[in-house]
Amino acid sequence: MNIFKKAKGFKKALSVTGMMLLGNSILPGIGHAQNDSPNFIFILTDDQGWSHTSLGVDARNPESKSDFFETPNIDRLIQEGISFTQGYAPAAICSPTRRSIQYGKTPARLGDDSFKENYDPRLGNDILSIPMVLKSANSDYRTAHYGKWDLRAGIFPEDLGYDESDGDTGNRHGNHFIHDDDKWNMVFITNDPKRTVTLAERSTNFMERQVRDGNPFFLQISHYAPHVDIQARQETYDKYLRKPRGLKHNNAGMAAMTEDMDTSVGIILDKVKRLGIEDNTYIIFMSDNGPVEAIPQVRPATRKLQHPENFPFPLRSDPLRAGKWTLYEGGIRVPFIVTGPGIKPGSMSHESVAGWDILPTLAELADYQQPLPVNLDGGSFAGILKSGGKGTVKRTNDHLVFHRFHNSYGHSAIIQGDYKLIKFWISGHMELYNLEKDFGERHDLAQANPDKANELYETLTDYLQKANPDLLHKLIGQAR
Repeated sequence: MNIFKKAKGFKKALSVTGMMLLGNSILPGIGHAQNDSPNFIFILTDDQGWSHTSLGVDARNPESKSDFFETPNIDRLIQEGISFTQGYAPAAICSPTRRSIQYGKTPARLGDDSFKENYDPRLGNDILSIPMVLKSANSDYRTAHYGKWDLRAGIFPEDLGYDESDGDTGNRHGNHFIHDDDKWNMVFITNDPKRTVTLAERSTNFMERQVRDGNPFFLQISHYAPHVDIQARQETYDKYLRKPRGLKHNNAGMAAMTEDMDTSVGIILDKVKRLGIEDNTYIIFMSDNGPVEAIPQVRPATRKLQHPENFPFPLRSDPLRAGKWTLYEGGIRVPFIVTGPGIKPGSMSHESVAGWDILPTLAELADYQQPLPVNLDGGSFAGILKSGGKGTVKRTNDHLVFHRFHNSYGHSAIIQGDYKLIKFWISGHMELYNLEKDFGERHDLAQANPDKANELYETLTDYLQKANPDLLHKLIGQAR
């Protein structure tokens, strides 16, 4: 059955599908009432940029809006919840981000080649994950992960405590094209672009069953969109072929894929309201990393690191610098939005938060009673949610550390207060930026303020020495 019609018809078809699966027991008000523990829905998109929504996540800055894409349902989240204008993905590529979110630790601490050895629970490792935290807080919690998993370690969602999942999925599960050139130059027309229909169906079915049975739930919906290859519905694609192009966003296929994903997000939001659980449900929305800097991507890989003035066109992350694969803001600063009980609609917070803060935040909101491990990097931002965007995140460290694992251009970044330092390990080169005054990272202050640069470098190396000394030793050994 082709159910991906216009939005209104799409919602109706999903409801009919769910009723065929579950019968009349899914109707709101039928079955058991949920207990007092809150529900959590975490929507994770793939390669979506900070400036890729039509409303914009920073009301102070009109450049945070897309000049081509339309995302009316993500805009609803912005209007109904709080936007973190300095929300960060844990990494500039997908797998380390997805690991970090589940464990509440930075990719630098988790490692790359050593990740499976140290964090696979089947190997006897003592680990804590989001489902484990919630089930410890309340054994009635039911948890599901649908969509892209991609930990790339042979670890399944069920190994971390999820009750339901699509398995150990990766990029290929959402793709149609085989040849690399196809994903940059072609648009695949389908009624289930990037499995957005499938994800909406499975997610709403899960929600209905938990409400029917009175179980609080955690649902992670990990979209394959808007990662290339490019897929879209014919109707949506035709719309953007007719629409005047923007300067930074001008690819009709990418715009259509983004809107089709947004339509799926809208189905989830509508289902929450129809089930009558909006007063007890938190929805967290973020992207796993920034977008590719251009379509097709810039080659060679090291050119991505060049100053924006070296490109004859605005990059897709504009006004941020660079994009996916780099630790400039365009690679890691992403849409980060939360709605739920006690959150002031349309509010903003300028506090820096990262994906590894989600686990401890859920722990506090779910009234988890055990002390969290001291080697957790995340801290709870629950207080910020309930204070209109004011307050701070209390972590073990007063800084954020990012690392890009790559043999030819591996680099690390640290953000502390208004300042950000980027260290390129092979060349030894360091760059320093004041993000409060220059969030586009156009003006390197390392030579003008060497004391600050060295101070942050010492803080960075001190963190790495404590969190992953083997990594630091390897990085220092790479220097020319």
